[in-house]
Amino acid sequence: MAVIDNRPCYAPDLARESPGFKAGHFAELAALEDGHFWFRARNELIVHVLRRYFPQARSMLEIGCGTGYVLRGVTHSLPQLRVSGSEIFLEGLSFAARRAPAADLFQMDAQRIPFSAEFDLIGAFDVIEHIADDERVLCEIHRALKPGGGAVFTVPQHPALWSAQDDHACHVRRYRRHELAHKLHTAGFRVVFSTSFVSLLLPLLALSRWRKHDEGSGSEMSTAEFRLPAALNASLYGVLRLERELIKAGLRFPAGGTRLIAAVRTNA
Repeated sequence: MAVIDNRPCYAPDLARESPGFKAGHFAELAALEDGHFWFRARNELIVHVLRRYFPQARSMLEIGCGTGYVLRGVTHSLPQLRVSGSEIFLEGLSFAARRAPAADLFQMDAQRIPFSAEFDLIGAFDVIEHIADDERVLCEIHRALKPGGGAVFTVPQHPALWSAQDDHACHVRRYRRHELAHKLHTAGFRVVFSTSFVSLLLPLLALSRWRKHDEGSGSEMSTAEFRLPAALNASLYGVLRLERELIKAGLRFPAGGTRLIAAVRTNA
């Protein structure tokens, strides 16, 4: 392990530049996340799943914590958790440190997790779609969890929705409906929760993405999707809040822009 900018670095060769993401995106995200309906609604659903399925957990690692938006939400809502955050880019950790100052932060490659049987929970929220060998990451997460520990993921869904937005975000894939569940089973997990999200808005999302098939993938195009009039943003949040309540009541959506899955490590 190296130390760079006072941060533990387990993959220092990738700390400044790595395939799968652009370090410059962190500033874009940090400026937009707090006010955007999708980030807010996703956080609330993640917290619900953590509370519902892993109430006894006392330690959690978020892989690819980015700007710390999810870390902050988790620490505020679940103060009993000892929270750690990893990011392959050091630049992201500088944002995360401001948002989640109590979290233990370090630089790490998710394909080489330097822990074994360490955490009760591991989360990766819109992360593994950036990594070509996602199956290796799932095996590494399995090894880093305590026996019986839980893993929670969000990933973009439906290859047919691929657009220039995915190119700009450095996605490797959008997942098919059952794809991640199958990969989790192969890696030694048992899925305990799975649903689509952004389901009631799927027609609107599909129209937006299909219009972008032939557009460029510049930063202006990317951030424009996040800059919405306040009334529209509030309305869209209201739709996703309704989705969350339906999911909490037991409904599982078969299709939607995002797939959320929770799984348990099933073997030693």
